[in-house]
Amino acid sequence: MKTTMPGKPMFIAGKWVKKEEVIEVLNPQDNSFVSTVPSASKEDLLFAIGETKEGAKTAAAMPVHQRISVLYKAAMYIEKNKEEYAAVIALEGSKTIREATAEVKRCIQTLRLSAEEARRINGETISFDQSEGSEDRVGYYYRFPIGIIAAITPFNDPLNLVAHKVGPAIASGNAIIVKPATVTPISALLLAEAFEHAGLPSKILSVITGKGSVIGDLLVTHPDIRMVSFTGGLETGERIARKAGLKKLSMELGSNSPVIVLRDADIPTAVESSVSGAFYAVGQNCLGVQRIYIEEAVYETFSSLFVKRTHQYKVGDKMLDTTDMGPMINESEAIRVESWVDEAIDMGAKLLVGGKRNGAFYSPTVLTDVPPNCTIAKQEVFGPVVLLFPVLDLEMAIEKSNDVNFGLQAGIFTKDIDQAFQAIGKMDVGGIMINDSSDYRIDGMPFGGVKGSGLGREGVKFTIQEMTEPRVVSFKLSHKRST
Repeated sequence: MKTTMPGKPMFIAGKWVKKEEVIEVLNPQDNSFVSTVPSASKEDLLFAIGETKEGAKTAAAMPVHQRISVLYKAAMYIEKNKEEYAAVIALEGSKTIREATAEVKRCIQTLRLSAEEARRINGETISFDQSEGSEDRVGYYYRFPIGIIAAITPFNDPLNLVAHKVGPAIASGNAIIVKPATVTPISALLLAEAFEHAGLPSKILSVITGKGSVIGDLLVTHPDIRMVSFTGGLETGERIARKAGLKKLSMELGSNSPVIVLRDADIPTAVESSVSGAFYAVGQNCLGVQRIYIEEAVYETFSSLFVKRTHQYKVGDKMLDTTDMGPMINESEAIRVESWVDEAIDMGAKLLVGGKRNGAFYSPTVLTDVPPNCTIAKQEVFGPVVLLFPVLDLEMAIEKSNDVNFGLQAGIFTKDIDQAFQAIGKMDVGGIMINDSSDYRIDGMPFGGVKGSGLGREGVKFTIQEMTEPRVVSFKLSHKRST
């Protein structure tokens, strides 16, 4: 399998563009060279925005059947080349080849869902005669595209999270400019390649590669950008919100997701699901399990089985099918996680397993007795670390679960439907998974959180709602309607 590839041009308004100044893409496993992408300037972005203004008109005028056709053809192209797409995801990012293959499958599903939802962007008739004096009016509303969308995407799902923004944008008749993560840009460029092969008209889609410090502010503040769709960290999201001005914002900003395990739970199932949820994609996952609250009656059993299963997790070469977990996205991130774990231990936490770093690799780590005032107890670790806490009962578990500035998803393991519904009603989250860990999602469900976890909802149907606005149409008749 090739581990290097020729330099990739960026995709601006339907054309592939090279630049003298480039950004090196490195394999985080060993820091080896993968490829280069252009380092875009502000002038490049201004050109892209100018061209995309024309593309927005083209997109809005595309008949629905053409949008559907383009989306299905793009999905078919990716399916035909799925091995290449998976290899690129694994090479430039943190995912193992198994995890990358699963992401490609989800991307294909996301685009097909987008095609299906394109035919269901409907409005409703309005009973204007509900208001006295409006008996001579009839009408309806329909949804119209908002124009140019800026999409800023992260490194942890470099293909499917881009598809979650591009697919709905095209389905709803918008144009879109994607700024992918600097460390994993090639997957997004491959998505643009799929749309080019699918016959997407030029100027509707751009994937502009560059440093956020150079083009980020211009992208989010430009008045022609009518919506910013951002997936990333809370601090960056807050900065974007302060700068963006009067435009729509959709933000998924992560979490430190809780899982609750009650005494009546299927403990082996809860262990297996929570271990996977904690260490999938090296824990670099907004839904990753970070805090587990276990009822005291089953704490020792759960803890023992959880540590045993964590010991079995295979860390190593991400390109091998037998590997469960590869490196973090870079060594500096692994050093940050290491420092958070060390701080917790210095403050009294107990290390049950893991806690070792080798370059960008950080071993699956389990802590207990974690003080509530240490960084890792309150912030999103975004790494392979999970915290175990014994609790007296469900009420205590819910209280502690809610005691953070995040609320994306949660999980609860119980056979008691009353307790499940108690958690459903009281947990401050955007989604709660019963007898699953927090790390469960399908691409068709509304996805997003409360508090510091973001604004709005993703999931194809719900993203389309965010990317469109209702327009009311009223006809005043020359006579009042007869009933």
